Amino acid sequence: MSTAEVIDFQTVNIAELEPSQAVRALVEQAADLKASDIFFLSDETNLRVAMRRMGRLENLAEVSPQQGRHLISYLKAQAGIDIAERRRPQEGRWIFDREGGRIDLRINIIPTLHGEDLAARILDRKQGLRTLESLGLTKGDHQKLTALLASPSGLILVTGPTGTGKTTTLYACLQHLNNGTRKINTLEDPVEYQLSGIRQSSVQTRLSVDFPEMLRNVLRQAPDVIMIGEIRDEETAATAVQAANSGHLVLATLHAPVAAGAVQSMRALNSHPFFLASCLLGVLAQRLVRKLCQNCRTAYDISESPDTFAEVQGLLDPGLGTFIYGPSGCDQCRNQGYSGQVGVFELMSFTRDLRQMVLAGRPTEDLQKQAIVGGMIEFRRAAMLKIAQGLTSTEEVLRELPAEYLGLEM
Repeated sequence: MSTAEVIDFQTVNIAELEPSQAVRALVEQAADLKASDIFFLSDETNLRVAMRRMGRLENLAEVSPQQGRHLISYLKAQAGIDIAERRRPQEGRWIFDREGGRIDLRINIIPTLHGEDLAARILDRKQGLRTLESLGLTKGDHQKLTALLASPSGLILVTGPTGTGKTTTLYACLQHLNNGTRKINTLEDPVEYQLSGIRQSSVQTRLSVDFPEMLRNVLRQAPDVIMIGEIRDEETAATAVQAANSGHLVLATLHAPVAAGAVQSMRALNSHPFFLASCLLGVLAQRLVRKLCQNCRTAYDISESPDTFAEVQGLLDPGLGTFIYGPSGCDQCRNQGYSGQVGVFELMSFTRDLRQMVLAGRPTEDLQKQAIVGGMIEFRRAAMLKIAQGLTSTEEVLRELPAEYLGLEM
């Protein structure tokens, strides 16, 4: 129990319910609390049900091992997964109908020492889709991103660790582009949200239909815009760069710690420097931080330290930057002090100077410095803006962003 924070909002006695009722109660509770995942974790003496909410693990319930097996069997049956198979990893999908909308559960099961563990990604079709305006970009970065998306061809990368909202950002970009004048194709693993007017395809690794295979065939569909769920191998990277250089606008996610690091990641996948430099339009790196509950946040006067936000004062609206806010706790946020999440971004737009540096093979640090000279708001200042605006706390920023990106020495 040390890995999760025990919470006090459990409203039903799961042990007294039938498996179908218990599963539905747990999934509904997790969805109502806007959790991203729900987990059924088999231990020696019990099965623990937990959820990931605002990036953190929180307990929902504990049941006996026997009832836990019944819960997992019910979920497997609903997702079309073989109930008798307990020795191999399995996955499936359950469209969960409830009042007010449908929830898409992407289920994965693996065998563990004490039984099966089940993880279900919760995709609430009412909550999932966001617009560019709602992501948390600064006004300047929003304008830069929309300008990049207006380009007829080129490569735009969205980077960050797993669970930082990269796919949400790509969907927001697709909605912005989806005005009926472009043919848009996506390659996803799996398709998370259905978008009307967009041609969406899912890779099928079991059938040896992977990203490279799908991408080669999508190019024959004459798209204007291609979204690639993730660039994870050399062939996908090469084909994405080729497509971006041949008249297509390509959007993709990539694992890189900062915006400038995307170039090194693409180099590691053997992307040709000349073709990469000529097609890169921009890189959006992002992290997620919890938003302070606006009902109970605590304000701390910093008028005696007027230079606290000096670096970002010119980016703040009048009246901001005189307080630092911290978490408190109330009924509205269930005494967490936080409610929801917001993105912290750095957007690197590629200029002629940056393209020359990519072509010359310059290191990430040099690219980062040049991007800042060219007007990029790096993670450190982007985080300071969120703190000065009262959207998050210093503690939360330090927890989510590595100290090296905040200009701190540990």
